[in-house]
Amino acid sequence: MLTTVLQVPVLGIEFSTLVILFIAAFGGGAFGAALGALPAFCFTGFMVIAGEAAGFAQAELAANVTGLVAFGPVFGPHISFAGGAAAAAYAARDNEMGAGFDYHNAKAITFALGTEPSHLVAGGLFGIAGMLITQFSAAFALPWDPIAVAVTLSALLHRVVLGYSVIGVVAGDGLFDMTPFERGEKRRAGEVDGDADKAGEERFAVEPWLPHQYEWSGVALIGLVTGILGGYIWLQTGSYFLGFGISAASLTFLNLGVEKIPVTHHMTLPASTAGAAVVASDPSASGILVVVVAAVFGVYGALLGEVWQRIFYAHGDTHWDPPAAAITLATFTIAVLYIVGVFPGSAWVPALGV
Repeated sequence: MLTTVLQVPVLGIEFSTLVILFIAAFGGGAFGAALGALPAFCFTGFMVIAGEAAGFAQAELAANVTGLVAFGPVFGPHISFAGGAAAAAYAARDNEMGAGFDYHNAKAITFALGTEPSHLVAGGLFGIAGMLITQFSAAFALPWDPIAVAVTLSALLHRVVLGYSVIGVVAGDGLFDMTPFERGEKRRAGEVDGDADKAGEERFAVEPWLPHQYEWSGVALIGLVTGILGGYIWLQTGSYFLGFGISAASLTFLNLGVEKIPVTHHMTLPASTAGAAVVASDPSASGILVVVVAAVFGVYGALLGEVWQRIFYAHGDTHWDPPAAAITLATFTIAVLYIVGVFPGSAWVPALGV
């Protein structure tokens, strides 16, 4: 009887394999909480670089290291990063997280939560949630990055489950107004919650995701620059993910306190993907076209991330990842452009079986 049950597929996966994924996803989410969401994501970047580099010599190594480690239960962002972010929200809710962060401590994704059992369990449970969302999306070939959408929905889930506002208390002249931060304005007494390190009235009225990266012109230009590089990397290596890995690994320096390191993985990944999709498998296609389309999608991903942070990060209490949302929306755009016949392919992005 047990053997029969283990052979019944769920979401296209053998039941025994799914059980292993549940267990591994719990471990990956808990480990992400222990390390901290951003440190765990930096390891995603290093493992992607290792996997893609290995793939130049042996394709199976790339599939195993990139696919099963970097994007799997160990360091997949839908598991380790999402679990770490959820654990931070859990710990900060009960004032168990003295991170000394400038914003609400629930946004302190650079902070390692260590070995507190309840924090590890919270991370592990959200690691499982991220795994399930990803598997569901992939099973039905939904037209976006299944990992990015899982990171995005996991953040919505942890806000709802843990009792945080979905958007937060809007200050200034609306969702897109960052000038209260520029003026150093603080919250009024009783307007928002504080945390273990500060009262609510000590918090900034608006908390931009990256204080050094929110002005539209700079965001667009860094998107253009990294988009060009993402397209060039694909053109020269055939790797969709190497640019993403480099961007992710570079955040190690941000986590270590180097000021003004830009966050760019939501620019390089859409760029390399769109550059590949616009020419599909045509060997005679123009490299100039690849780089130009990649540059456009680098800017597009950058601006999507900025729009998302202004709506869902700057006024709220927890980390709702702008890059994951931007990658979700940008890859959805690539899939749609393929479905309607504008692009000849969608690269690695699922497209509803088209």
